[in-house]
Amino acid sequence: MPHLSYEYSANLDATVDHDQLCTSLHSAALESGLFELGALRVRAVRCDTYAVADLLRRNGFIHLTISIGAGRDAAAKKAAGEHIWAALVEFLGPQFETPHFALTMEIREIDPDFSWKKNAIHPRIRAQKT
Repeated sequence: MPHLSYEYSANLDATVDHDQLCTSLHSAALESGLFELGALRVRAVRCDTYAVADLLRRNGFIHLTISIGAGRDAAAKKAAGEHIWAALVEFLGPQFETPHFALTMEIREIDPDFSWKKNAIHPRIRAQKT
């Protein structure tokens, strides 16, 4: 149940292709080998109101949260995180050419006792593989 959600400052709309970034993150998550296609979701959440660092309006940010189901070992989570992080940093390389950009990422494990799921996509995709 990987969900990759990133919040970003609205001032990045002019310099970041968010459709392409979502697609890049989707690909990187699949390439990591840790996640199943039918469970993967990637989304961008624009933040119109924000205050970053020294409050210069040119300052921008992206924070990616990767929410995953419980049960994967630390080494697998670390490897997947490193792979996704590398893709993220590569995609956003031009943003680091200015002194006004901050990038962060974290992986959160979802407690299965407090998580509910119903997915009609899994059976369709799994059936295509057979």
